[in-house]
Amino acid sequence: MTTGGATRAVHARHRFAFALLGSVQITLIFTLSAIAVPLPHIGREFGLHRADLILLSAAYGLTFAGLLLLGGRLADRYGGRPTLAAGLALFAVASAVAPSAPGIGALITARFAQGAGAALVAPAAMALLRVAFSSPAEYRAAMATWGGLSVVGATAGNLLSGVILSVLSWRWTFAPPLVVAVTALVLTPRLLPPTAPNRGRTLDLPGALLATAGITLVSYGLVVTDIQPWSSAGVLVPLLGGAALSTGFLYAGRHARDPLLPTAFLLDQRRALALTAIALSACATAMTFVVLSLHLQQTRDWSPLQTSAAFAPFAISLIASGRTAGPLIARYGASAVTTAGLGTGAAGLALLASTGLREHTPYAYGLVPGLVLLSAGAAACFAGAAVLAAEGVPPQQTGLAGSVLNSAMELGPTVLFAALLTLGNDAWSLGATGAALALVALLNHHTK
Repeated sequence: MTTGGATRAVHARHRFAFALLGSVQITLIFTLSAIAVPLPHIGREFGLHRADLILLSAAYGLTFAGLLLLGGRLADRYGGRPTLAAGLALFAVASAVAPSAPGIGALITARFAQGAGAALVAPAAMALLRVAFSSPAEYRAAMATWGGLSVVGATAGNLLSGVILSVLSWRWTFAPPLVVAVTALVLTPRLLPPTAPNRGRTLDLPGALLATAGITLVSYGLVVTDIQPWSSAGVLVPLLGGAALSTGFLYAGRHARDPLLPTAFLLDQRRALALTAIALSACATAMTFVVLSLHLQQTRDWSPLQTSAAFAPFAISLIASGRTAGPLIARYGASAVTTAGLGTGAAGLALLASTGLREHTPYAYGLVPGLVLLSAGAAACFAGAAVLAAEGVPPQQTGLAGSVLNSAMELGPTVLFAALLTLGNDAWSLGATGAALALVALLNHHTK
């Protein structure tokens, strides 16, 4: 084979590997967001109370966020490909069980299992991405695209779930995750590079137990603030218990030989700012989906299909911005693109808050401009922040980087949404906008 032919073959393998891993990452977030639109239908079928719906909505995210650090350590210890295969198998089984669930207990259990599988898959996928793209320039370009895949998944979840619900039963919303997981399991040995275990790394099981329990309890405590007051035992007990366990995790990590999350890993200024930017962007997009979906269906009496279609401009702008983010990062730097994305997203939120939530505001100029600005900013922010978060990470900690990156995406909406809900009905837009603008100032200071 000629040198040119060999180069083309390598590039083709890279494209296939990225397509497979990217599809999996999109599906993980699709599965998180696709439950939102069918929730009322599930509630009516099973006769559920609001507390049951809250738990069903949060079940996937609780185990996903809670087990991510352990998933990252498993990927770094045993290799990306075995960890990915194990996670995909668990995710596929849970996705097959969920649509046949006879009651709410079985459905919630399946959602918990889906989240556990996702916690293995997400960091393993990033570890494999590092192996597939060994060149620093290629890896940087791949991460720029990777950063925007999660918001693509969230958008796809909102769009497709409405379409599926209008034609079929809510049970069919579990079909796309099942198909992708099974397909990825079959193609993984053929398209993804083999990975060797790192026998020098320990699992740090005490740290994993403390981190999982702490994150899960804090997340649950924040989720139930939607149905219980902050002063109630149902909120305070998990919040305080989770905070105590998380503190114990940080203390134990300082004395462990090979801690699950080294303190120095989070002290890098660029990484800390990148994770904050990701959390803010994830919060802004998640809140927009929730608030606008409720507004369109409850205030304007739109159908689920119409509501999903209303986010089409968001999806188009997202894809366009994601395609331009990589070249912009290569030319202007990841910090500059992240800063610009945060500012653009904040402008979109402010525009939605000022014009889009009135009952008689026309869709074309009341909602679309804000949606376009928000999605363009979110795509740029995710792309730039993902590059910043992965810079300087040694190969043996790539799984850890993937778990921390996904934790910011998962916990950001949970923490900020719960906090903003306590401030009033309009706090979601004002609070997220103000926080985004504050981080823009920090990033501007960092780049000077």
